[in-house]
Amino acid sequence: MRTERSDRWVRGFVGDTAVVDSRDALLFWEPAFPVPGYAFPRDDVRTDLLRPSAKERVERSFFGPKGPTSTVYDVMVGDRTIEAAAWVRDDPAIDDRLVLTWQPGAFDRWLEEDEEVFAHPRDPYKRVDAMPSSRHVQVAIGGTVVAESRSPVLLFETHLPTRYYFAREDVRLDLLSPSGNRSDCPYKGHAEDYWSVPGVRDADNVAWSYADPVPAVGLIADRIAFYNELVDITVDGVPQVRPESIFSKRGNRPVE
Repeated sequence: MRTERSDRWVRGFVGDTAVVDSRDALLFWEPAFPVPGYAFPRDDVRTDLLRPSAKERVERSFFGPKGPTSTVYDVMVGDRTIEAAAWVRDDPAIDDRLVLTWQPGAFDRWLEEDEEVFAHPRDPYKRVDAMPSSRHVQVAIGGTVVAESRSPVLLFETHLPTRYYFAREDVRLDLLSPSGNRSDCPYKGHAEDYWSVPGVRDADNVAWSYADPVPAVGLIADRIAFYNELVDITVDGVPQVRPESIFSKRGNRPVE
């Protein structure tokens, strides 16, 4: 396990109660897992709000521990109980610290300094750039072109395929069906619009849009992107090979 001390002031809230308030957070990267977590000194956590959990272990998931735990806690704030929301990871790199869940709906708000962060801590080695382009980009699903533009916005994100964001008028929305899905990204914000293509295999929640992205990627606002991993993309007349990424697996794609 790789670790690195963070200079960021990190706080996690349930309602108005700061369950953790730390200027000594430790970033850690689990082996073969793409995003970091925070491990906090016990003195920076409201341990009076922790109770041993009836769940002696937490099932491994995107937001749960990726290895064995020595202790699991519920977080109790007022009349609200968040089960298995904190744990001690049984690894010598961080076994003297507490890890708290970033599972959506568990804590109400996470802050790095005074900026709200969603889904998971930001990786200091990850960069996201949104850039206007004049490339000619087409997206086809099941042999039908569903988006085409000569003025897309390209989003470059470390370790992920380039995403092509289309103005809505360049997308065949008549071929897409709103899905009601949503997702959160610490680098882009809340994607509150998702679309599927009815009757096409692996085309559920295949496209999304950020109405109000974080300022660093403001150029993608209200534009629509597709999973390169699930569609056929042509750029300047050259068909692109479908990439492999963590989102190639259905279980890693956000589903409401």
